[in-house]
Amino acid sequence: MIDSGVRFDVLYGGRSNRVWRVLSRRSDAVLKLYCAPFRNPLFRNDAQLEANCLRELGDTGFVPKLRATGSFGKANWVYYDHAPGTPWRNGVENVAHLLRQLHRHPVSLDLPCGRNGSEALNQHTLEVLASCQSAETERLFAQRPQSHVAPLADPCLIHGDPVAGNILQSPQGLTLIDWQCPALGDPCEDLAIFLSPAMQHLYRGTPLSETEVAQFLAAYGQPEITGRYLSLRPWFAWRMAAYCLWRVENGTPDYAPALELERAAL
Repeated sequence: MIDSGVRFDVLYGGRSNRVWRVLSRRSDAVLKLYCAPFRNPLFRNDAQLEANCLRELGDTGFVPKLRATGSFGKANWVYYDHAPGTPWRNGVENVAHLLRQLHRHPVSLDLPCGRNGSEALNQHTLEVLASCQSAETERLFAQRPQSHVAPLADPCLIHGDPVAGNILQSPQGLTLIDWQCPALGDPCEDLAIFLSPAMQHLYRGTPLSETEVAQFLAAYGQPEITGRYLSLRPWFAWRMAAYCLWRVENGTPDYAPALELERAAL
C-alpha cells in the first residue's frame, strides 16, 4: 500500500516506458508503466518478463527487490525498490564481473530464446533492414560480414539490454535494472550490447576505448566466451548499425551519430 503523503518524481533516461520514483515515509520505490508506442525489433518490452526476473534473482543482490506487478487499462506496470546509485560511467572490470555472475546463475524461468550464432544474427539483421526504407539500407547490406560462427551449445540467462543507463553504481556495488528483454541465449549478446560504440555513445556520451574493451574482456575471465565474442563482433556491429538506422527512420535523430560509430566498427 502507498502512503497518502506519497510523492511521485519523474525519472528520465529510459527510452520506452514512463517511470516514477515513489517516495513516502515508509518506502523508496520505483513505478514503471509499460507504454512503448511501437514494437522494437531489437529490445523486447515485456513487463511480465521483468517481474519474473526480479523475483527469480531477488537474492543475488544485483537486482532491485520486486514489490508488486499488475495492469492499468491496457498498460502493465511493475513496482520495485529504488536502487541506490547513478548510471554507470567508469570501471569496466566491475561490469565484467557483474555480467559473468549473471551468466553463471542457474535459471528456471520460461524465457524467449536469444539470437545464437552468426546465422541467427544474420537473419535478425535482415529482418531489421527489411523495415528500413532509406538509401543507407543498401550500403549496410553491402557491409554484411562473411564469417561463420556456430550457435553456442549451452545458452544461459542474459539481461538483453545491459547498457550504461541500466547499470547503477554505488558504494554498495552495481545493480542491473530494466529487465524487460531477458532471454535464454548467448552471453556474447550481453557483452556486445555493453561494449557497443552506439550504446556507449547514447548512454554515456562516448564509446569505450580499445584499451577499455580489452580490460573488460580480460576481467570477464572466460577466454572461450570472450574469444567467441571477438569472432562475432562484426555481426553484432552490423546488427546494431541496422537498428540505429531503423531508429533514425522512426524519428530518433540522436541515433544518427551512433549509426556512424557502428559503421566504423564494421
